[in-house]
Amino acid sequence: MKRSLSFRQWSIFLTLFALISVFTLHLYGKTHQDARFRAFAQSFFLEEVQANPIHLHYTIDDPAAYGIDESSLTLPIYQAGSAAEEIYALSRTREALKGINPNALQEKNRRLYELLDSYLAAASDVAAYPYFSEPLSPSSGVPSELPILFAEYRLDDIPDVENYLGILEQIPAYFDGLILYEQEKAAAGLFMSDTTADRMIAQCGALLDADTLAEGSHFLETTFSDRLQRLVDQGILTSDKASAYIAQHQRLLTTLVVPAYDRLADALTLLKGEGGELCGLADQENGRDYYLALLRLRTGSYRNISDIKRLLAEDLKLNYESLVALLRQNPALQSMIMQTPALLPEMSPEEVLNDLREEIGTSYPAIPKGRDNTPIHSTIKYVDESLAAYSAPAFYMTPPIDNICENLICLNPKDTGDDLSLYTTLAHEGYPGHLYQTVYSKRYQEQEGSLPLGSVLYYGGYVEGWAMYVELASYDRATALAVREHPEAALYYQVCRLDRQFRLGLYSLLDVAIHYDGLSLEEVALLCRGLGITDSEALSSLYTYIAEEPCNYLKYYLGYLEIMELKKQAAVLWSDTGRMSATYDNTDFLYRFHSFLLQNGPADYRTLARRLAIN
Repeated sequence: MKRSLSFRQWSIFLTLFALISVFTLHLYGKTHQDARFRAFAQSFFLEEVQANPIHLHYTIDDPAAYGIDESSLTLPIYQAGSAAEEIYALSRTREALKGINPNALQEKNRRLYELLDSYLAAASDVAAYPYFSEPLSPSSGVPSELPILFAEYRLDDIPDVENYLGILEQIPAYFDGLILYEQEKAAAGLFMSDTTADRMIAQCGALLDADTLAEGSHFLETTFSDRLQRLVDQGILTSDKASAYIAQHQRLLTTLVVPAYDRLADALTLLKGEGGELCGLADQENGRDYYLALLRLRTGSYRNISDIKRLLAEDLKLNYESLVALLRQNPALQSMIMQTPALLPEMSPEEVLNDLREEIGTSYPAIPKGRDNTPIHSTIKYVDESLAAYSAPAFYMTPPIDNICENLICLNPKDTGDDLSLYTTLAHEGYPGHLYQTVYSKRYQEQEGSLPLGSVLYYGGYVEGWAMYVELASYDRATALAVREHPEAALYYQVCRLDRQFRLGLYSLLDVAIHYDGLSLEEVALLCRGLGITDSEALSSLYTYIAEEPCNYLKYYLGYLEIMELKKQAAVLWSDTGRMSATYDNTDFLYRFHSFLLQNGPADYRTLARRLAIN
């Protein structure tokens, strides 16, 4: 006989049905939100990497695997008024992102959401001041950056060669866009000073010298020929085809690229006088507001300006007093500083890098294994002599996200002449610096199944702060190597480190003073004289560099100080007493702290502090 369910049974059934329905809807909601975010993040990533074919080539080794036709991409040629449109584009992206509920995302996606949201907010704040940006800075602008990127452009096959030559053909239009932007800057009253314009004009003529190109001895010609020869040796190119490419390359350089540089120099000459005297951003209308926005984006520090000044000033005072006291107690150190003695064992750059690599696995975690366990290779080379005057002391060429095993470090011979500079520079650029941090982060994200979005969000304060942090730590390792034969190295290297910190701290504080407080060259010189710095020519060069490159020193040194503040925070949080642990800086603590930084970065320091608090 068929029996109907009792009231109690119906109640239990309905309750279970409701619970299952709620759980199903909740699970669907989370899955749906994750799918939406992953699609959004992938779309944002693809849009960013395809915006510039040069940057794409350095970011992705196999674009086809991402559905990208590299040959179809063009350089981002500036159009009239488009600088003012960036804020609108960013606001639309932020609105689209806010349509996704971060609380419904998986942990790894929620963290990436928070990073993207924070990054877009900071970028929007900077974009609100469209004509303060300077793509033609003498130290880091497009004209000096392009030759380096062209000289190191990977040529693995014939399509790479064709794409590279195609980019050269676009340089005239690209430079015309730069000229248009500078004309708009001038109309907005924000054109560069005549001092800066003169340096840029001279640079345009020096970087692509027509006589050197005619002789076939320009570094762009020789490096291109060398890369083609490797393709010939591999059987990818015939000798005849390589010769044809070399002739085409030389023709493009002389008939398109050199005239583009000349036209840029002519345009800057005509615009001279439109800008004011060389000064900081504080002297411009809205300059302070722009500086604060730029500082946040470039350094990842969310401290207010008074807190940043305090942090820098306290560090400067400590290093200055320690340095003065050490020199007074050991007068012989003065002559050692002038002589820069070689105290380290004689080592090639490759041997130095191998020595530094031995630290990995002790106080620094080992790099996670890749999918195919491919070993990490590194190549060290010196920049061409013709670029030395415009190049940084050294730089690390970040490898593509899908091929991180081949790494390149470029050294500037004029800045790494003594053994200690070479050692600390390779610590900064190699192990445990940029190379190690980059490969570790990519391998860790690969293991976690993270989206590649982070590779297009640049956190300069984290990246350079980490490199500065490990560079300063490398003085201790250098000391351990040198004192075996030279006991005097202990004090000498201590002085060298204190001097390095003092100068970087001073330059960072001057960055704030010039761009936020409006200090003039004369006021900067007066301040520095009180610290024993009296070389007027050096001070003028320093003022010029800081005025032209706002936040650059802060990216390095404030980034370093933020890491040190996180380190103190970790020592308190991870202790049993709620106070800074007595084991602060021992190997186990350092291993844990470095693992936290590497696994949670790159990121801004507000985000890192939040994650540390719940770690």
